[in-house]
Amino acid sequence: MKIAIINGPNLNLLGKREPEVYGNITFESFFETLKSQYPTLELSYFQSNIEGELIDKIQEVGFTFDGIILNAAAYTHTSVGIGDAVKAITTPVIEVHISNTFARETFRHQSFISPNAKGIIIGFGLKSYELALQSFL
Repeated sequence: MKIAIINGPNLNLLGKREPEVYGNITFESFFETLKSQYPTLELSYFQSNIEGELIDKIQEVGFTFDGIILNAAAYTHTSVGIGDAVKAITTPVIEVHISNTFARETFRHQSFISPNAKGIIIGFGLKSYELALQSFL
């Protein structure tokens, strides 16, 4: 099974940025742990701070992978383009967020991805990604 994890802006700063919200572990370290816990899966990881690059990656894997775990970060609440990319592909997408977006600023309560996602997992820290991965299994 091929699963792509796609992260949006500022998630390259995990482990450094707001550790009280996002924790102290880098995503790269967490990703290595996931790969060792699920050795039979073909996991790929992509992160970009650039909206168009995220759209390109969603389109690239969106017809050939078995699933996408997408944390579009701040673009979740602003990007019609990313929402449209999710709608345009056949690969199911699980939207994830590390923090509980509904416990944060009001603008974070809207998602352009959710209407086209298979499911949404929010607020469980990095465990949100593992829960999404398990949902595909």
